[in-house]
Amino acid sequence: MADWIPDVLGDEFEQLTLELDDDTEGPVVATLVRALPVEATWWQRLQGLRRLLDGVDVLYVHGWSDYFFQKTLARFWTSRGARFFALDLRKYGRSLRDGQTPGYIADLATYDEDIAAALAAMGRGTDAGASGRRLVLFGHSTGGLILSLWASRHRGVADAVILNSPWLEFQIAPARAAIAPMVELQARLRPLDVAPQVDLGFYTRAQQEVADPDDPMDVNPLWRPAQTMAVHAGWLHAILSGHKAVDAGLAIDAPVCTLLSARSATPTRWSEDLTSADTVLVVDDIARAALKLGSSVTVERIDGALHDVFLSRRDARQDAYVRLDRWAKGWVAARR
Repeated sequence: MADWIPDVLGDEFEQLTLELDDDTEGPVVATLVRALPVEATWWQRLQGLRRLLDGVDVLYVHGWSDYFFQKTLARFWTSRGARFFALDLRKYGRSLRDGQTPGYIADLATYDEDIAAALAAMGRGTDAGASGRRLVLFGHSTGGLILSLWASRHRGVADAVILNSPWLEFQIAPARAAIAPMVELQARLRPLDVAPQVDLGFYTRAQQEVADPDDPMDVNPLWRPAQTMAVHAGWLHAILSGHKAVDAGLAIDAPVCTLLSARSATPTRWSEDLTSADTVLVVDDIARAALKLGSSVTVERIDGALHDVFLSRRDARQDAYVRLDRWAKGWVAARR
């Protein structure tokens, strides 16, 4: 296995390249980024003081047309004692290689290999007994869909699942069943056919409008373009299949916390309204779909939040962190 090296984020962040099986486009890798908590002082150890999340590992997975770059989010976890890991999936961000179709996958279950490699690098296997540390899965948007499906298939591995605006349902939910057969046929015949670009770049603009100068983001536009990466028929079929599985009901056996904006807005033209709503998903549909993930689901609706609630304007972002902290404290207390 390769060695941990300094990450592009600098500071306390390191990255590790994970070699995966080749596919039709050649060699494939994923990339694991980590930030570790500061070691307890001798005085803290002498007093037997424990931080809230000592003994916890967090594995974060990004969304579509995205990669991991959120330092503040990582530090939320490490400041409480957790080890934080973020996975740039194959063909995204740090893992994208020349000649590859960005973000392309034909089956979301293929990411099982990426996740298994990440867990192994974290010092844990895919079986629950491989580590004495608790595992929190944390997914944003498409990453939330991927991790929800994974957790349902790998019961007993995750101790908690946290979802930041997970893409659990198609934006036009009633139309999903009608368009799925057509998409499936196109995916079978011409999987790399590209759908028309419908993203006008307003979501990226909204994030820039509400950005906090005290918490700057250094985003690589090649890894996170202002307009989303091309949508291919094979990839869309994989997503719709995931939505169908969620709609049928999953069996996640760990407590789930889903954070969402309080409302959605349609980004057909620019307005300030787009800076305080989810312009990607229909959040009411996502809230309903979240209840099908397992038997213990909390849904937090955050007023003024964007699609990524942790990239919202300051008051909404702080509200999201307060709610996440409250849920984490309750989760820890329930396990004692």
